[in-house]
Amino acid sequence: MIEKKNNFFLIIIFILLVSSLISAFVIEYGLGHKPCKLCLYQRYPYYISILLLMSIFVLRKNIRIHFLVLSIVFFFGAMVAFYHFGIEQGFFEESTVCAANNLDQILSKEDLLKQLKRNTISCKAITFRFLGLSLASINTIFSLILSYIFFVMFKNYENNK
Repeated sequence: MIEKKNNFFLIIIFILLVSSLISAFVIEYGLGHKPCKLCLYQRYPYYISILLLMSIFVLRKNIRIHFLVLSIVFFFGAMVAFYHFGIEQGFFEESTVCAANNLDQILSKEDLLKQLKRNTISCKAITFRFLGLSLASINTIFSLILSYIFFVMFKNYENNK
């Protein structure tokens, strides 16, 4: 059984996660800032964690394992976000996962038209900032904090029973 304090805390985290995804969709569709591939990949931990939190709320079983999985999910999310931040800052080279194709290398008109229709966004491009920070940097910090919180909840779950 989840302690009331933990349940309230999980509800707050759930609301933050849903709000984060809604914000990403508003920035993308409402404000017209197209995400790169890594931006899209950074959303997966949010989708997974929302499902895991709903599972905790509904099933109320294996909660301690859920906390561990949530901690791992956000740790990997933080790694992807940090990698994206590093590409933005020039610490890392843009990989083939997110590199926009070089239009100089396309020879035929058909290939050029296909590339233009794809409208590939470079992972180096920071199209939106909040409080002077890129969303990848904010996501790195947020994911690390959530990973730590869920690990502490995992570690202390048996003590709170």
